[in-house]
Amino acid sequence: MGRYVVRRLLQFIPTVLGTMFLLHYLTSLAVQFSGNPVRALFGDRTPPESILTALTERLGYDDPCLSQRGNPCFGLFGERMENIFLHLDFGINLRQREVTDLVADAMPYTVKLVLIAIVFEAVVGIIAGVLAGLRGGSFTDYLVKISTVFLISVPIFVLGVLIREYVGVKFGNMLRDQDWVPEVIANGVFSPGFKPDYPWASLIIPGLVLGAISLATTARLTRTSIMENVRADFVRTAKAKGLTNKRVVGVHTLRNSLIPVITYLGVDIGTLLGGAVVTETIFNVPGIGRLVTQAARTGESSVVVGVVTMLALVFLIANLLVDVLYAVLDPRIRYE
Repeated sequence: MGRYVVRRLLQFIPTVLGTMFLLHYLTSLAVQFSGNPVRALFGDRTPPESILTALTERLGYDDPCLSQRGNPCFGLFGERMENIFLHLDFGINLRQREVTDLVADAMPYTVKLVLIAIVFEAVVGIIAGVLAGLRGGSFTDYLVKISTVFLISVPIFVLGVLIREYVGVKFGNMLRDQDWVPEVIANGVFSPGFKPDYPWASLIIPGLVLGAISLATTARLTRTSIMENVRADFVRTAKAKGLTNKRVVGVHTLRNSLIPVITYLGVDIGTLLGGAVVTETIFNVPGIGRLVTQAARTGESSVVVGVVTMLALVFLIANLLVDVLYAVLDPRIRYE
């Protein structure tokens, strides 16, 4: 197991380098074709060329990548690599704030949002999948299948806008008119957007929206896996030994059925981080997703490169933890 983990960690290096180079290439292209984003700092005024040149160099926009004939893209990329890996310096944005400070301010909100989404999709999705898998062809099974198809077919930006307008605005206004409703519920849980006064409560609805589509996939995956394992030989052997139905389902059937589900949940962390871009924008959550969106709009390439590189590392580490969990769930799995 130790050698496998070391091997996987070494595989992180080319993956992260490739991600960073691709991001650098694309953001440099954007700077070249859309113009120097530093000019936006001056509005309608025309800045002196010396000041513009100094600011452009200071903010890292003096290398438009393809303009370097014979050695494209490696000038600023090498400098960025040195700053990131030797000095942990991801650069600064147009307001000359460190990218690491921006990420440190935004990351807690995204972590809370993804945590709510993961717990929601894992708990509700697995329970719904188990109930549907054990009662194939019943009303519960058809209810789970129909509801999950509905959730999968609705794009997250449509679902988010509908939930915000009808649950956060209309239903929330009804609750706010009632004196008996606690303030944390009326102004926190059912608020139309993020409220700094209720950092956890106001993230519940966005978290549920973020995890809704993944919940549907988790439920259907759990249902299929349960229905396959219920008819397996080891389950029939457990029943023949006289074990209680609760132990047969909870220990033997569910434990083996969770392997593909754990795989999906681990990979889904990256999907949730990507979906947070849409969800945080809709609900005005000051997290990583909104930070990347604003940086892309203003052409702040250093912010985009820094944040996406950090998210790539989180995604790789999550996949490694999922692979390690395989051996915990199924002792037959061993890594050489």
